[in-house]
Amino acid sequence: MMVRAGERSTSRKAKPRSGFTLLEVVVASAILLVLATMALPLARVKIKREQERQLHRALREMRTAIDRYKDASDRGLIAVQADTEGYPPDLETLMAGVQLAGAPDRRVRFLRRIPRDPMTNSTNWGMRAVQDSPESLSWSGKNIFDVYTRSQGTALDGTRYADW
Repeated sequence: MMVRAGERSTSRKAKPRSGFTLLEVVVASAILLVLATMALPLARVKIKREQERQLHRALREMRTAIDRYKDASDRGLIAVQADTEGYPPDLETLMAGVQLAGAPDRRVRFLRRIPRDPMTNSTNWGMRAVQDSPESLSWSGKNIFDVYTRSQGTALDGTRYADW
């Protein structure tokens, strides 16, 4: 079969083109860029929220141990120094344990370990004694009434971590 000039052959079929056009690639890249831009802040907030949960947990654990120590000293189960008012002298005492009164072979521990501060990534906590003012950032060293983080950061709710 001969094809005349100006006529198309019906026996040959046109091949469909494969691949993407430049416009399709640009639009797809723009959509991915927008999605990635939205996901990054959400990931940062999620990480910060988890650090805040860990900070709450660590503070609660240490404060509970301090309260248990105070309760044991008030009930006369452990011997305490006169000027400490029944509070532990330091965090290491809570971890190492103290001897029970009347039982020289028994010790009671209030903490398994000193928790890490997730905001500063250390075990160096701020401490307050009963004799210190509530706003004080220095510890008198007499006893431990409260603990706080040394981080100067601000939480998601706008409060300072050191005020928790």
